[in-house]
Amino acid sequence: MLENLLTPETRTDPYPFYRQVFDRGPVFEAADRFFVVSGFEEASALLKNPAFGHSEPEVLPDPHENEPVDDQGRVVRSFLALDPPDHTRLRRLVSKAFTPRMVEQLAPRVGEVAKKLVFKALETGEFDLMTEVAKPLPVVVISEMLGVPLADRDRFEGWSDAMGRALDPAFLISKETVTAAVAARREFVAYFRELAKERRKRPTGDLFSDLVSVSDEGDRLSEGELVITAMLLLVAGHETTTNLIGNGVLALLDNPEQHRKLAEDRSKIPNAVEEMLRFDSPVQLTMRIALRDTTIGDLPVNAGSQAVVLLGAANRDPRAYERPDRFDVDRPSPRHLALGQGIHFCLGAPLARLEARTLFETLLGTGRSFRRTADPVWVKQVTLRGMESLRLEFA
Repeated sequence: MLENLLTPETRTDPYPFYRQVFDRGPVFEAADRFFVVSGFEEASALLKNPAFGHSEPEVLPDPHENEPVDDQGRVVRSFLALDPPDHTRLRRLVSKAFTPRMVEQLAPRVGEVAKKLVFKALETGEFDLMTEVAKPLPVVVISEMLGVPLADRDRFEGWSDAMGRALDPAFLISKETVTAAVAARREFVAYFRELAKERRKRPTGDLFSDLVSVSDEGDRLSEGELVITAMLLLVAGHETTTNLIGNGVLALLDNPEQHRKLAEDRSKIPNAVEEMLRFDSPVQLTMRIALRDTTIGDLPVNAGSQAVVLLGAANRDPRAYERPDRFDVDRPSPRHLALGQGIHFCLGAPLARLEARTLFETLLGTGRSFRRTADPVWVKQVTLRGMESLRLEFA
């Protein structure tokens, strides 16, 4: 059933398929010990339930030199793919460096970058939103935060894209995709190992320097944890915001009355960004494993069972939203699961929101309308929903 997510029609618009899934039940057992969750309350409860988590990290008896392992030989994962207490420890350390105050201080620079990109597009007339605006904004911001040299950003973009394609559930991706992702991860590790050596000798005041030196009661990030955390920040800080911007612009194009409403009253932008996150979520699904016998809704779930949580479907649950398939920038406080829930709620959510709000403020502040000059080209993956290309012109 879930292989239907790979069809071109579903990649373009997955929501009719999600409605078919939801009509089978907000949660049901699709195969032996494999559950599909599409209801908002059920998905929210599962994501906050400590009985659900992730598989144990793989043990590598002969790891590649650029495949970090811990002292037990386990592959080093980001805290996004770990359960407590490992998750708690790592996230606490990273949070000491990646602070709300740091994000607040970025606001002027985010504004500068957004203005430069939008006005360059305005000068050219016709442009590709994804490659010329939506992708460069978060890439420049997160790269500057990490202290990555300008000349190396194209390499990061390639590595990030390769690893992003491998985020789909294992049964939906090819061996070639996995191979490319592993190669990108190793190149990434090698790069950040060298950068870590430099930052230990000469800290530069950037986020990566802070991560190198951060401690909590004597606890520090190991070298492997450091480079994998940097990788997470780059990929997550890049892909999710890029797709939020692209999907949000497309929603405005498809709903001209909402576009006009937002252009006439830009104070609605913060609420509109939340509606964009709900309406067409940048992250469409996530996987969990039952760590012990538990339940999803009213269904008993045995330990070891898997569950796919369709975030995009849950964000359009008709029990949770009035007219869920309508894009409405005035929707009252649109709650959603686009940024996660529970202990895995997105650490970078304040930065993603800042970048999206700033971009839409800048774009709508030009006083010019824009329209499509070609059909959007969607990426060929399921977990991350976004476009490769969206060509526009200013009217």
